[in-house]
Amino acid sequence: MDNRKYRIDTDENRAFLESLSQDLLNFGRRFPSPGGSAYYLGDDGTPWTDRPREAFITCRMAHVYSIGTFLGDPGSGELADAALKGLTGELRDDEHGGWYSGITADGGILPGKLCYAHAFVILAATSALLAGREGARPLLEQALADYDRFFWNEEEGLSCDNWNTEFTQKSTYRGLNANMHTVEAFLSVWDATGDEKYLTRCHRMIDSVISWAKDTHWRIPEHFSEEWVPIHELNKDKPADPFKPYGATPGHGIEWSRLITQWALAQYGEEDAPQSGYIEAAENLFLRAVQDAWNVDGAPGLVYTTDWTGEPVVHDRMHWVLAEAINTSATLYRITGKQEYADYYAQFMEYLDDKVLDHENGSWFHQMDRDNHVIGTVWPGKNDLYHAFQATLIPYYKPGVSIALAVKKQLKK
Repeated sequence: MDNRKYRIDTDENRAFLESLSQDLLNFGRRFPSPGGSAYYLGDDGTPWTDRPREAFITCRMAHVYSIGTFLGDPGSGELADAALKGLTGELRDDEHGGWYSGITADGGILPGKLCYAHAFVILAATSALLAGREGARPLLEQALADYDRFFWNEEEGLSCDNWNTEFTQKSTYRGLNANMHTVEAFLSVWDATGDEKYLTRCHRMIDSVISWAKDTHWRIPEHFSEEWVPIHELNKDKPADPFKPYGATPGHGIEWSRLITQWALAQYGEEDAPQSGYIEAAENLFLRAVQDAWNVDGAPGLVYTTDWTGEPVVHDRMHWVLAEAINTSATLYRITGKQEYADYYAQFMEYLDDKVLDHENGSWFHQMDRDNHVIGTVWPGKNDLYHAFQATLIPYYKPGVSIALAVKKQLKK
């Protein structure tokens, strides 16, 4: 392949990503409901008003459009404010604390309080704070206080997963997906506030993940008991569960790889991070995931899940996995200088252009089958800008800084 459009550090690739970034910002503009919570978006960006309006999607929109203000996108500020209105209004539980999982189409409450969603409230608030949006600082302070009260376990150095709506009953399930997004959120708090406590918390979560991954040949266990014992066979009977899939999820191995790299750079600096051992761990996670998932079943793409020997279980291709593969291959190339990561990046970009971009209606197809035909069994429509939007930016910004701050300060590579 010699197409410069797909190769990192070419003018053609930069222009390609800039066009994708603007396309995504344009695609998502119809997300706000009257109360601010995010409508689920359909294939052409039309709001699906008959679906619940979920907190985590609203947070992601606040994050994306806060960054949009740094890019000079007209209207991004108002859209970020709309999402903040939802987070400080109808999605907030003033009686019991925390944030509802979402609101049903008829105005009811989705049951349960999720660590996953609360991590995204923190991310949204930090990005909005950096963007100078009104109400962002008290939102962040409340989100951090609620997170500490209900989810963070200082003794374990990890977070629990979910409660009932009233915060009176905690689930015994423990999971790494919520902790992964907590690392992302805490790194953003560190960047926005300079509070070193959050860098230390990331260190503790990362050390646990690396320890577990080493025991399973760098395939990360996702599901745990209350005592943090891995449950390797969870959901074997429903392997495509959107939040608790059976087996190893290569996309999460890839995403953890980037977050570990970001943390190591923040903790040790670019000169000393490669000697810390954490960059090597990040490379191991990425390479294991890509070797297990990329182009392994007769068609291009990254499979969704594998068993513990690396054999594919769910062959579907999820857009977020590709987005994280683009991010992490670029990040590892920046830090190691190894050509194999640049080569992977170019392959991922070509696949994106050929199979995953919707050149007619905009945005990225969210789910495809093993033959790269669009399906919607797990993620119908195109609700999410977050993964794809970040993938248009992260390759060209400093990898040791959260993307919102990096874009704001124009910390480019």
